[in-house]
Amino acid sequence: MKIFDYFLYALTIFAWSTSWLPLRWQLGVVAPEVSLFWRFLFAGAVMMLVTRALGHSLRLPLAIHARVAVLSLFLFSFNFVCFYYGGMGLASGLLAVVFSTASLVVLLQKALIEWRLPQWRLVFAASLGISGVALIFLPELRHGQAPLISLGFCLLGVMIFSFGNILSGRLQSKSVSVFSSSSWGMCYGAVYLGIIALVKGDAFIMEQSWTYLGGLAWLVLVATILAFSCYLTLLGRIGAERASYITVLFPIFALLISQQAEAFAWTYFSLIGLACVVAGNTIMARKTTRA
Repeated sequence: MKIFDYFLYALTIFAWSTSWLPLRWQLGVVAPEVSLFWRFLFAGAVMMLVTRALGHSLRLPLAIHARVAVLSLFLFSFNFVCFYYGGMGLASGLLAVVFSTASLVVLLQKALIEWRLPQWRLVFAASLGISGVALIFLPELRHGQAPLISLGFCLLGVMIFSFGNILSGRLQSKSVSVFSSSSWGMCYGAVYLGIIALVKGDAFIMEQSWTYLGGLAWLVLVATILAFSCYLTLLGRIGAERASYITVLFPIFALLISQQAEAFAWTYFSLIGLACVVAGNTIMARKTTRA
């Protein structure tokens, strides 16, 4: 890895660590699909301006457009819908912990796609990470079924996002600009989300509050444009597995933010569980790097 890769790592960690609390600020008055529609509509428009300013072309062959349209289902729409619904019953830091298991899921999905048995170290790492998530959520069970339902939504979101990682890496192998593909992908995602909201009969409104509007601005500029530009660039430079090493660090910062902003209470289960998740991601990343 080069110095620029580490710089991209740091920016992505910062963006994703600080994105989960603003995500929860979007929940309540406005339907999740509508909030996401605004998020990707604005993000796509700004991203196109950034792409042109950097000298990248927004023109893509029709076949590439079709691939980007499919990719946006996994990176810029359905995965986020799952996490927004999951956020209704979980603290923001816990959302980050579940999302961090993407590094484990990516390698397991690749093993299934390539019809090969994963190595025993990868199986151990995945088992360790999943066990850690289970430990973290044990104290949440006293709050009824809502945390379990939210966990289910988040795990589904992780599987969708992880598969999108694999598709994105293959798209970039065809020398498609990450800025061009991301710009169109966000716009396609906004279209999908708008259609879902129309079918559901949701009102296209914005909550008139500083937390909602400020959170939306942060999610558009930092958590979406900055984070995805950095992360997808890393995917193309060093591969999906090594890029997913980011997930080792950002959940820790997200939980610390949740502790201050939402009074998230640490327990022995959460501490041990977080250690297991971090250890699983670390083993996975080290094994991949050496391969």
